[in-house]
Order: sequence, then structure tokens, then C-alpha cells
Amino acid sequence: MKALLLEQPGKATLREVALPQAAPGEVLVKVAACGICHTDLHYIDHGVPTFKIPVILGHEVSGTIAGLGPGVTRFREGDRVLLPAVFTCGNCRACRTGRENICEHMKMLGNHLDGAYAEYLVAPARDCFTLPSEIPLAEACLIGDAMSTPYHAVKHRARVRVGETVAVFGCGGVGINAVQFAALAGGHVIAVDLDDRKLDWARQFGARDTVNARGAERVDKELKKRTGGGVDVALEVIGKPETLRAAYDSLRPGGRLCVIGYSPEPVTLPFSKMMFFELEVRGSLGCRPGDYPELIELVRTRRVKLEPLVTGRYSLEEIFNGLEAVRRGEGLRGIVLPDQRAA
Repeated sequence: MKALLLEQPGKATLREVALPQAAPGEVLVKVAACGICHTDLHYIDHGVPTFKIPVILGHEVSGTIAGLGPGVTRFREGDRVLLPAVFTCGNCRACRTGRENICEHMKMLGNHLDGAYAEYLVAPARDCFTLPSEIPLAEACLIGDAMSTPYHAVKHRARVRVGETVAVFGCGGVGINAVQFAALAGGHVIAVDLDDRKLDWARQFGARDTVNARGAERVDKELKKRTGGGVDVALEVIGKPETLRAAYDSLRPGGRLCVIGYSPEPVTLPFSKMMFFELEVRGSLGCRPGDYPELIELVRTRRVKLEPLVTGRYSLEEIFNGLEAVRRGEGLRGIVLPDQRAA
């Protein structure tokens, strides 16, 4: 089968690889679609190491069951499924205390395990979620990360409440979902970005106000001016020191900063301000398995938008075009459809 293989940090090649075989307790999944995530550029462009090398990249996947390993009785061939980006052990202290998203033995597709920029992959049957027929199969892949990560952040880490003002810094594929989940939670959402088109999208996904950072001398001062003293919650979905500081500085007394974006660089924040104003800084990683059923139901009942998130579709042969679109910051989310042939 064809797959995008990371042969070494910084080098990815589209090549033929062996069809994987489902071991006991596993299923073989025919990939319908895989979301193109900025995380993959960390491996390809910046040499960030993966736990497995070589490894097939791609971690946002939906598809159909193509084969069953020994002992699997829950699924049948042809069943529609969604896979989470990360598999958890279920036995460590984090898993046993309801924080499976920070499992001590987590395994991530496209990092610890072969991922879904391929025609097929194998996965533990216990980690697969059945997809209702009302949800389009290809677009559903984005539930696995682009939607689940901000869902966990808004609900469990930022804990957005009705009537709170919420600033979302960064309106890409993950940030735009932070916008719609914060709005769904009852927040008055202010979207912050450098791209007017993404700010227009943010309004379509529930933002009540927007700030283009290019036109503001200081974003934190602009937000304090518009809100009469600062926001209750700031969600940083970019992962840059300057936006982390701006998000922190935009908080009103008693406010909460939730960090979703990954930054490899150290960030300096005035902790005296944290003490004096009782500010909170919380990290947020991925999503707990137990949250996927309710998220899938929100999508099924169309209380949140899914299809408009997809702004680019690529065959497996065109995947480098999709990755280049991410580099340029174009669109919201692209998806790779292995069955689609390049024109």
C-alpha cells in the first residue's frame, strides 16, 4: 500500500509499504480520510523526533473496518469508525483518576505507532468509536483531534461558563473549534488573529467580536478596552511566546489562561501579577476517551459545525501540496483521502 513515511526526522517520503496485519484485539481500518495537522510539520520541517522511526505519519483518522484480529467481536467489516489521535493504557494513575489524556503510557498515531497517511492502518478495537450514519465519513476524521482537543480545553481545563468573555488567540483548524465550543458553552467570544479571512470564519463559528493583531498596537490593551478590564478566559492556540504573553496580559483579575498551543521555547510571565490578581495558567492536552461519545453526538445533532471546517481535499499523491498549504497558513483544515486519485 502507499503511505507517507517519515524515514528520519526531517525526511518524509511517499512510498509503497507492506499492508499491516491486525493482531489479537486489533482491527484493520481502511482509511477514508486523515486530517492534515500542523503537528506533522514539527516532524518534517523542524526535526522533532518521533518515538518510532521510520513511522507513517497522520493521526486524525476516520474509516471503515476492513479486517478483524483474533478475539474482536464488537465490530464487523464495513462498520464506520473514528479513531482518537492517542490510545491510552487504562491502568496507570492518570487513567484510573479520569485523566486519560495525560496517560503515562499513551501511544500516538503517527508518532509511537504507524498513522493514517496511508490506505490502511491497524488500531486497538477498544479505542475505536462507531460513527453514526448522519455524520459524513471523510469529514469525521477532524473529530479525532481538531475538534476533540479544543473541546477538552474549553470544557475541562478553561471551564468556560455562561456569560464569560473569552479571547481565542489563533483561528486555525484547532482555534476555530475553540471559538465554536466556547460560544456553545455560553461565552462571549472575541477571536484574535492576523488573517481577516480567518476572523470572518470565526464570526461564522460563533465569535461575537474580532481583533486583527496587525492593526492593534497591543492586543492585550485592545481587549481590556473592549471588555472594560480584561477577559475572563484566554485560550492560546498558537504556541508562540509573544502570543502567550499577550493572552496572559489580557486577563482581568481572577482570569484564566488555557494553553493549547505547543511552544518549544521558554516563556517568561510576571508571576507577581499571578499572585496579586489570582490568575490561573492551565495547560491542555488532547482529549479524554470518555468525551468522544458526547462530542460525536454534538456533531450528529449539528449543534456544532463539522463540514465547513474542511477547506482543502487532497489525494495521497497530493499530500505535499496539503502540507504546503498548512505552512502558508491557508484555510482551516485540509484532509487527505487515500481513495481519491490525483487529477
